[in-house]
This record gives sequence, C-alpha cells and structure tokens, in this order.
Amino acid sequence: MLHPDICAFLDMVDDGRKAGRPALHELGVAQARDEFEASSQALKVSAPAMPVEHLLLPARDGHGLPARLYCSPADTPAPQPVVLYLHGGGYTVGSLDSHDGLCRSLAQACGCAVLALGYRLAPQAPFPTAVDDTRDAWDWLQAHAGAHGLDVQRIAVAGDSAGATLASVLSAQLACEGGPQPRAQLLFYPATDATRRSESQELFAEGYLLETASLDWFYHHYAPDVAQRQDWRCSPLYAAQALRGSAPALLYAAEFDPLLDEGLAYAEALREQGVAVQAQLCQGMTHDFLRMGGLVPEVGDYFRQAAQFLSRHW
Repeated sequence: MLHPDICAFLDMVDDGRKAGRPALHELGVAQARDEFEASSQALKVSAPAMPVEHLLLPARDGHGLPARLYCSPADTPAPQPVVLYLHGGGYTVGSLDSHDGLCRSLAQACGCAVLALGYRLAPQAPFPTAVDDTRDAWDWLQAHAGAHGLDVQRIAVAGDSAGATLASVLSAQLACEGGPQPRAQLLFYPATDATRRSESQELFAEGYLLETASLDWFYHHYAPDVAQRQDWRCSPLYAAQALRGSAPALLYAAEFDPLLDEGLAYAEALREQGVAVQAQLCQGMTHDFLRMGGLVPEVGDYFRQAAQFLSRHW
C-alpha cells in the first residue's frame, strides 16, 4: 500500500496537473529544469545545517565541474571518510541545489563528509559526458582528498536514480582497472536498463511521481542514438563480468517506482558476479522518496540504514 503521506503529496501533484500544470516531459529542457528546481525547494525544509565548501573540479577537457563538500559533525576525527555523491534527474535536470537537502541528511546520518558533484547535463552534454565527469571527480579525490581533511582510503560512491547509475558504472570501471576501489556503493533506486520497457514501467507509468514518459524524454536527450543505450555504461544491467569485483552495494528499490524491476534485476546481476549486495524493497515508497524526509518520517530510517551499511565497510 502506498504510504499515506506520499499519497497526499501525489494528490497535490495530481491537482496541479488537473489545473493545467504540464508534466516534466511536456516542457522544454530549460523550463523543465526550472520547474524541477522550484519543486525541489519545498523538499529541503528539514535539511540539517552544516559547513559546506564550494569547489570547482577539473574535467579532462578543461571544463570546471562545480562541487560541494559537506562536512560531517565537528567531533568526527580527521581524516574523515567521504561519500562521492551523484544527484538524480535523468541526466537532464537536477543540480547541487536540488539535492542539497539529501546530501546534508546523508552526511549527518553517516557521520562523514559528502562530496556532491555537479556533472554536466544533457542535451548540451550527452552520453558519456556524465560518466566521464564522474570518473574525473574520483580522480580528483584520489589526488586531493588529504588536502581537504578526507581519508583517501575510505571513499564510498553513491547516487539516486540516474546518479545511482553513474555510481554503479564508476564502481564497475574501477573494479575492471584493478586500481583504488571505493569501500562501498549506495545505489538509491537506480536506472539500469535504457533498452526496453519493464513490467513496473507499465504498471507505474503515471501518477507515481516519476513517469515512464519522462524516462523516455530523459533518454531522448541523454542518449539520442538508440545504439548508445546498449552500452553498459548507459545500461549497467548488461555489464556482465565488468561488474565482477565491484564494491559492496546497498540498493534501495521503491515499491511504487517505474524503475523497480530494473533495480531488483541489477541487484541480482551484481550477486551473479560475486558482489556482496544488500537489496531492500522499500515498502510504500515511490521514486525520489529520500528527498521527502520533511514529509515522510520513515525516510530517516533509510538514512540510518545507509549509515549502518557504511560503518561496516569503512
């Protein structure tokens, strides 16, 4: 059964739709970004206060990538473990601002630093730019973690939705190379298969926050060449042996999410390659529920579970 607080929130969204407010996929990219940012502001009300350092990380092509370093509580001994965080938004919308509250909540719950990356968005920067930007942020951390009071030996990667996809791809890339590895990966309702429609995409196509038509819209901008969607860096469900050796994973799959089936399938794909996985079906939840801590008290429990998972792998 859908969580009653989320149900009430979805009723408000539905009222807006009936009043003429268009869906995300019915807008141009610039307007969709503005709408996403505006709707995100209401979800930040419960975010904890903490010091934040604003950074600019170099990408391989010379572009500067904005980033924010959220500092954990002052009583945490230095050097601090750190989570490299990739925000959701279908590679097309979303930003450091839209996921500011989530990153603050994660840093507080886990007692660690969080480095949030503002990777470049499609269609201006289509696949595989976001993948490359994520890897460049990892390389920056390897070189500069110590200078910022961070423990280079204790890095985890994390993300929600498309950001979880980027985190999973980074973990697989690093495992294939055999170099420094993240201690863990936190994958919150990842998108793992851009090639086909799943049963959950049909079942929850409309009315559950993320809509299947919006997924199509995101992929149209991110990977306009349909052949690109078969690349495992776009659809990591098909990475096969490239997943072997990836960091232990905590994966959340929301019960009422178009991405439910591919999230659970990805957990099984990791297991088949010998990766330790803690997969959880989050009952009553929709996509993006971790940004709803101000609406849904149970969200705090999921952050605490993530903290417990990390504490076992630091």
